[in-house]
Amino acid sequence: MNNPLLTAETLPPFSKIEPKHIEPAIDYLLEECRALIKIKTQSTEPFSWENFVDPIEKVEDRLNKAWSPISHINSVVNNKDIREAYNACLPKLSQYSTEMGQNKALYNAYNQIANGPDFSTLSQGQQKTIQNALRDFELSGISLTPDQQVRYREISQELTTLTSKFEENVLDATHAWKKNILDETLLTGLPESTRTLAKTTAETDGLPGWVLTLDFPCYLAVMTYADNSALRQEIYTAFATRASEVNPETAQWDNTQVMDDLLALRHEKAQLLGFNNYAELSLATKMADSSQQVIDFLEDLANKSKEHAQKDFDALQQFARQEYNVKQLEAWDINYFSEKMRQQHLELSQEEIRNYFPITRVLPGLFTIVNKLYGLTISEIHDFDRWHSDVRFFEIHDKNKVMRGKFYLDLYARPNKRGGAWMDDCVSRKNGPEGLQTPVAYLTCNFTPPSSDDPALLSHDEVITLFHEFGHGLHHMLTQVDALSVSGINGVQWDAVELPSQFMENWCWQKSALEIISGHYKSGNPLPESLLDKMLAAKNFQSGMFMIRQLEFSLFDFQIHLNFNPREPSNIYSTLSAIRNQFSVVIPPTFNRFAHSFSHIFAGGYAAGYYSYKWAELLSCDAFSRFEEEGIFNPQTGHDFLTHILEKGGSIDAMDLFVNFRGREPTIDALLQHNGIMA
Repeated sequence: MNNPLLTAETLPPFSKIEPKHIEPAIDYLLEECRALIKIKTQSTEPFSWENFVDPIEKVEDRLNKAWSPISHINSVVNNKDIREAYNACLPKLSQYSTEMGQNKALYNAYNQIANGPDFSTLSQGQQKTIQNALRDFELSGISLTPDQQVRYREISQELTTLTSKFEENVLDATHAWKKNILDETLLTGLPESTRTLAKTTAETDGLPGWVLTLDFPCYLAVMTYADNSALRQEIYTAFATRASEVNPETAQWDNTQVMDDLLALRHEKAQLLGFNNYAELSLATKMADSSQQVIDFLEDLANKSKEHAQKDFDALQQFARQEYNVKQLEAWDINYFSEKMRQQHLELSQEEIRNYFPITRVLPGLFTIVNKLYGLTISEIHDFDRWHSDVRFFEIHDKNKVMRGKFYLDLYARPNKRGGAWMDDCVSRKNGPEGLQTPVAYLTCNFTPPSSDDPALLSHDEVITLFHEFGHGLHHMLTQVDALSVSGINGVQWDAVELPSQFMENWCWQKSALEIISGHYKSGNPLPESLLDKMLAAKNFQSGMFMIRQLEFSLFDFQIHLNFNPREPSNIYSTLSAIRNQFSVVIPPTFNRFAHSFSHIFAGGYAAGYYSYKWAELLSCDAFSRFEEEGIFNPQTGHDFLTHILEKGGSIDAMDLFVNFRGREPTIDALLQHNGIMA
């Protein structure tokens, strides 16, 4: 038992975890789970929550609490040894999951409890746990023939391996590309923070001058500010062709075959289970009723937004032509001239805004807003075990001094850390005879790190990202559901999971909230009224273009899964082209291989579910409109959102929770109004 992953500690002992511990720990815990389930299913006494479901949840929770830090360090401090150990465990976990999903004795026991006389006496969360389990048995192939079950298991294993391979290819291709710059004039236009980062990267690599990378903060800064068009083109091309056959420098990490194999295997899995396609299978655990409902929702939004998007793009083209004599906008010009136009028309510079959003002001401000909304107090803990020196740790208490949750915060980009921003669960809440298990979350971002003299300065978009991920964290940590499988984000319908995160973004646009989260990083002076007015005026700057771009991604994802045909060539880029021709106002160059690094759908949980962002945004805009009516810090409205949405986890269907909070079903109007597409 000297393996740190097998200890009973609630928080992972990160400093003690070595790659050599990983596979033996997972092997041990998987056997522990199998042994307990064998004993429980062979019992002769009547099955109940107490003697059957609860012990199984407990032993599987022990497995999850060991796997969670492994999966996390693979994402945030990736190296060859961790990756190998992580990948060695993936097929074993997949095999266990499928094995349990096809365990007839386990299925019969859950069925017996569901149809037994005591089912109605169980809590809402316990009943939902059993109902979800029976649904998941069907989705795991419990009704298949033995031969079909073998094939199902093979598919599940292959899918697990391929999704990990896709993410690794993106990570490796991203970090393989670097540009060493010796001529400082090439950096004209770049903010000081980006130059400092490029200088530091060069020093770390033992190189003179500056080093630009494809890490997102660096890439976005070049696209937005670099005056040198050739530099923008070079970096755009490298970024847009990562992990693809188009880029000879990263062709060894080409995801083309991985994507085709993923789509084929997902389709085969869906058909094995009796669905026509993977899109239908995906909807089995979502709010949306049918594929047609999803397509109609997305196309309706696209049709209502396209004219607005076209006006946005026409205005940008006219601006570039008149002010800069640029006759043809290229893909690598869009961000650059959009920023020039924003600065000129709205007299608003993103870099000027950064000065008013130091992390030292934004983070305490975020905590103050959460306190005003829900009466929660967030305090930092300094003595804890971490995976990197940047990481911080916090606890959340309610008005009655009751601990509600804890979270790790890892904010800055660095080598060997996966790009993007996310929240993940470290520990989930459960409550039983042994007492309460407090939920713990990981909150991860990739912001530009602080310099030696100054704190990290966030763009307003980064502030929104922080609020977004914190919304996910609150959903996970504030749950009051005692049944583990439906507490926090567990068991929440996937197209509703973005509701709490997108909801939190609204406070980044409210004047009284901005006063709390902003202040000049040197003087402490508040955000000037004039700058605030410009920010609010710019809120929906190019919102039509942004809306259409998100709908393009959503329709693409859904249609490649809906219309996959194993007897025809890959439909990935033909589908994307058809959607762009119908709805998009900006058509990228033919060499663009966006899909090759679209990790959300090829490596994350969003396959045939990327539409969830817009679906949940509809919910979040409509939910926030109640705050607009009653006061954005109205404690009663905050209390209602806390009790109806955040505390209920997956114990009740998302639409019922929304109606309980809002008093009616959502309408599309709030979404269009918040995006400035409808008055």
